[in-house]
Amino acid sequence: MVLCRALARLLREELALRRSMLCSRHWLLALLLALAGCAHRAPEAEAPAPVSPATWRQVNNELLDASRRATAQAEVYAQGSMEHWRTRVYQQTDEQFIPWFSGYWTQEWLSLKVGWYSLNDRGDAGQSSRRLAAYLQEQYQERVLAPVAREIDADAITGEAMEFYVQLLRQQLAQISSRYPLPASQLDQHLGQVLAIDLGPAAEQRASLTQLVRVEPIARLPAYGPLLQRIRGAPATEQGAPAPGVSQVAQVTSDKLQAQFAARGVAGAVAAAVGRVAGALISVGVAGVRALVQDHDREGLQAQTRRDLGAAFDQAWSRQLHDPEHGIMAGVYYLGRQIESQLQAPVAGEDPAGSGSP
Repeated sequence: MVLCRALARLLREELALRRSMLCSRHWLLALLLALAGCAHRAPEAEAPAPVSPATWRQVNNELLDASRRATAQAEVYAQGSMEHWRTRVYQQTDEQFIPWFSGYWTQEWLSLKVGWYSLNDRGDAGQSSRRLAAYLQEQYQERVLAPVAREIDADAITGEAMEFYVQLLRQQLAQISSRYPLPASQLDQHLGQVLAIDLGPAAEQRASLTQLVRVEPIARLPAYGPLLQRIRGAPATEQGAPAPGVSQVAQVTSDKLQAQFAARGVAGAVAAAVGRVAGALISVGVAGVRALVQDHDREGLQAQTRRDLGAAFDQAWSRQLHDPEHGIMAGVYYLGRQIESQLQAPVAGEDPAGSGSP
């Protein structure tokens, strides 16, 4: 019995010793792993070295070239879009406006309007042509410009050209960044100092170059709307003026119809002098002759109208395309001027004598 107790005690002591050794091993293993982790822990990242002024000057020069290339490509895009728009306007004019305008009953209606305008001109000789121009403008808008705008909106080309310019600039900026060791934070700070849009002191009237290339689409920029309002505030053709060529057509038409109106006044007086029945026959006869003359002259009227509208429209189209302040490319030109004027300025910390020209 005593022997059994002694053996049991020895067994318990052996088990306790083994458990103690096992715990020691686990503790030792944990300690070794911790030491190994410390040995392989990566050193804390050091702050990137500042980019030199000379490097920023090189970056600015490449951005200048990128802006100019993007402007040139945006011009090609805008001109192609405007060519398409002009072609559709010409087609719609030929198919809808000129046949309506040169029709007999339209000319009759216009002659009555011109006669009425003349009777109420209050001594203003040009009032008839101006009022006729306003009426023809409404018809031209309804029959030509509005249907074409549903296919391609000339006003929208301004924003599309700006978006295309920024996309090209964004792509070239990514290529420039890959060629230079430019930490992202320092590049953002550098581009943030360039005001791409600066219309006033308020935050919603400004946008940095960083914001311009980061926000997609650029229409989400608060300053985008005010920039478009500025561009469209005084368009290349005066706001409210007739469509290109309508004024010339109205003037020629008014002069011709006023002459015809006067001639019909004489015919009406003769008809009244010979009596009601004879007068009615004479009036019908005059209307029939006018219809024949109108049909005979219709081809010439259409050709003249087409020439008047086409020549004036081409001039207005060219102004709309090339006007740097209020034309289709005005938004791109504005961004280009803003960016280039600031990128050409001396870089902070750079020796002005050694900066050179871009």
